[in-house]
Formats: sequence, C-alpha cells, structure tokens
Amino acid sequence: MSLTRVAFVDDDAALRDANAQTLELAGLDPLPLASAAEALARVDADFEGVVVSDVRMAGMDGLALFRRLRELDADLPVILITGHGDIPMAVSAMREGVYDFIPKPYAPEALVASVHRALEKRRLVLENRRLRAAATAGAEDDGLLLGETPAMQRLRRTLRHIADADVDVLVVGETGSGKEVVSSALHRWSRRASHPLVALNCGALPETVIESELFGHEAGAFTGAQKKRVGRIEHASGGTLFLDEIESMPPSLQVKLLRVLETREVAPLGTNEVRPLDLRVVAASKIDLGEAAARGAFREDLFYRLNVVTVRIPPLRERRGDIPLLFAHFLQRAATRFRRPAPQMTAAVERHLLSHDWPGNVRELSHFAERFALGLEAVEDAAPPENGAGTLPERMERFEAMLIREALENNGGDVRATLAALGIPRKTFYDKLARHGIDRAQFVRQE
Repeated sequence: MSLTRVAFVDDDAALRDANAQTLELAGLDPLPLASAAEALARVDADFEGVVVSDVRMAGMDGLALFRRLRELDADLPVILITGHGDIPMAVSAMREGVYDFIPKPYAPEALVASVHRALEKRRLVLENRRLRAAATAGAEDDGLLLGETPAMQRLRRTLRHIADADVDVLVVGETGSGKEVVSSALHRWSRRASHPLVALNCGALPETVIESELFGHEAGAFTGAQKKRVGRIEHASGGTLFLDEIESMPPSLQVKLLRVLETREVAPLGTNEVRPLDLRVVAASKIDLGEAAARGAFREDLFYRLNVVTVRIPPLRERRGDIPLLFAHFLQRAATRFRRPAPQMTAAVERHLLSHDWPGNVRELSHFAERFALGLEAVEDAAPPENGAGTLPERMERFEAMLIREALENNGGDVRATLAALGIPRKTFYDKLARHGIDRAQFVRQE
C-alpha cells in the first residue's frame, strides 16, 4: 500500500498552483483546493493521503481547518504553512497535534520531505485500520485460516469442497502451521458437525498407553484395567477422528489402524466383540509420509489408505502477504486477553514481519504478537542473525527472494506479468526460482 495523495489548501491561486507543480514533480498526486470549505468537502475519515494548508486564509483559517479535520480523523496528518506565524503559534499548533509546521519562505525540498514523512505515517495508520477490520471480519478458526494470498484462498476452497465428502484426509504441514485448525474446519463445515471431533496426538502418548487410548478396553483386559474404557476411535463414531503426528504412531498400531480404516469396525482390548463405526479420519503429519513409507519408516499400505485426499498447508514464508493480517488478529486477541490497548504496528514491526522466515509458522507469529502486546519485544533487535545480519551478498539474496515473491503474489503467479514487473529474462527468472526455492504454483490464482 503506497500513498501519494496530497490535499494542498491555499486561497492564493498562484502559490497553490506552484506548490501543486512541486508535489507533482516529486511523484506525488496533488489535490489543489482554494478554501477550507473545499477541503472539508473533499477529505473524509478514510482519506488516503495528507493535508497541507496555509494558515492565513479568508474565511476559515488553517488552524481552524486542522481542528475540524482532527474531529473528523485524529490520525490524519496536517501540515501547516505560514508567513506570519511565530514560535508560540508553532509550539501551540504542534501540541494540538499538527504534524508539521513550515514557515515561509521554504525550499521545495523541505515541503516534499515533510509530505513524504506524513504520507508514511498515514499509510501505517490506514494499514493498521484495514488489518484490524479484516482480522475482525474474518477471524474464523482462531484466525489461522485468515489470508488473502492465492495459496490461502485455494486452501479454503479445497476445504469447503471436501468438507462434506466422506473421505479420509491427510493434512501435511510444518510445525505450527495450523494442522489441527484445518481438521477443525473440515469437521465444522461437514454434516458431522453435530457429533464429536476427537483429537489424539500420536507423538504425545507412550506406546504402552496409545493402544488403549485408540481402541479402548474392557474391564480386566490387562493389569490395572479395573473398568471399561471407550477408545477414541469408538467415541468419534458419527463424527471426526483427528490423529496428529501420525508419523509417530508405533508400527504395531499402524496395522490395527489400517484394519479399522478398511473395515470401519473396532474391537476393544479384552473382547472379541466387533463394533461398527461411522467416522471420518483426518490424519496430520509434519513430514512427507510418502517418503517415510519409501524408506520403511511408515507402513506403505497405511499411507496409501490415508492418501485419498491430501491437503498441504503452506508455511508462512510462502504466503508473506498474509503475515500482517494474521499479526493484526493475534495482536488484537492478545490485547483483549491482557486487558490493554493494542499497540500500533510501526514501520520497524512491518519490516520484521515481512523479512523474518517464521520457522515456527503461525504459532511463532502468535507468540510474537503476545510479546509485542505486552511491550516485551524490542522490534529493532528482534530479527535473528540470519535475517538481520550477514554479508552484503547474503542480505541481497534475501532481499531479492522477497522481491520475487512479492512480484509473483501481485501478479497471481503469471510468468509474463511477473517478468515485466521484475524486468529480467525468463531463464534468469527460473534460475532464481530454483536458487531461492520458490514454488511459482503457490501464487497462481484459481477462479
């Protein structure tokens, strides 16, 4: 988001036109206005720009205009120009909230520099507002499915499409990317939503316990089994069974799970009774199960049985455009939880959000937002060594990768448009994609 609009208010036509020309030559978009009344008619609370006004004008003067604009939007930067003001006037105006005070005569460069600073401030204010509004409007699934990038739009469409299809689903994503949230969305958007969503982390339970947790047992089935226990599989009947970190499931249980998936029946420990099941299984893994199956670390037949539909969750580094929106959501949630106002996102925070690789994905971003809400995050020093330091070539490589991702995202993954935006040959473009590990398909928009 880049702002260039400048409302320039002056009742002297010659000065108004001269300053408008100065702003235009600087690449800005001047809006010349002859009076405060015209300014109030053209500038609203969502004005995507800043206001520059002479103080001495017929009718309503610049100070009065500033006060009216402040009532309209307290965060709108107003720059005042005067040839008659003195130091007390400037001090008083600045205390009231005037962004800058420029005495006549002034160099054109001084005006342009002040306007650029004001526009950057305005951009951050409007970006914060937009992100807060978007985060509030779309904060389903605890915010983890928020996103406007093609990758997230495609993920939401896929989940909606398969939610009511009675097929088992394999969800693949890095640590902290939101695999449990995806399983929750599949359950909530399906006809099974009124029945239980039963979750089990296969990597969090010892092998001696997980079989009983999954399949249940009868009283006396083993030492210490004093009463009957319904297993997670049976409890999920009618609803959805979510098996997280399925790559950690012991091989002996993989065989039994495969039989459950094929027969839709379960036999608890200690009984020969077979009980029918009506359930969907959503399994999640942070590794490629196909590769694990190929090297013998996971049962190949179970992988193929689970791999009816595979959903891949993109890591944050592949959808950087969503990071500010997610951060705004987590920041507002943290501020509410800690009962304090949410701090504004600064330019330094924005740079950190877009330059950091977020190896912990959404979970790491959420924790960063909590620390920032508590005032515990020194943002200028927050970037890890691999992003904030290194040799000049290393830093240029990271910057180049970021620019390529931004160009792909802005052009929906279209190669021709991206090449035009970057101004590089096709072969160079594909060489850079390979070097930076960028998957162009992740940015392609699908209608």
